[in-house]
Amino acid sequence: MASVQIITISGLAGSGTTTVCDRLCARLGWAYVNAGAVFRKLAQEAGVSLAEFGQRAEADGCIDRQLDERLVEQARASAPVVVEGRLTGWMAQRHHLPALKVWLQAALAVRAERVGQREGKPVAQALAETRQREASEAQRYAAHHQIAISDLSVYDLVVDTECCDPQAACAYILARLDQP
Repeated sequence: MASVQIITISGLAGSGTTTVCDRLCARLGWAYVNAGAVFRKLAQEAGVSLAEFGQRAEADGCIDRQLDERLVEQARASAPVVVEGRLTGWMAQRHHLPALKVWLQAALAVRAERVGQREGKPVAQALAETRQREASEAQRYAAHHQIAISDLSVYDLVVDTECCDPQAACAYILARLDQP
């Protein structure tokens, strides 16, 4: 995979995607594209709040398709690039982007604790909100993309961030990137 110029990093909230992306980009000197930032930009272009745009996305699959198109454009234009987002591995697969597709995972309790720390919320609140968000996202991905978020078959590498720190996660990814 040494010739790969795109790495996708996907995972559920609190799995460590942003931290790992930041470290990979710093180590490799690659560009960074974040699906959340692109989604926020699309909401701004539509002239609506992020919350309203999110509600529209749940009802209208066109918004997710627009997001995918924008991410593909940016990935192609910015390579070498690390692209972060829940479905970026699937997006790369479906658009035939030559990418190393990585999924980061950790148990729900661990992820909720991380989200709570990051957002300054009690763990119980973070856990409830994370469960609700993931249920909503799972429905949206199934309805609009025909993707089961639990299906990891498209990923080249799955890293359990519950068992390793961000530095070790990056080391696994870089080792895979260096493989022929």
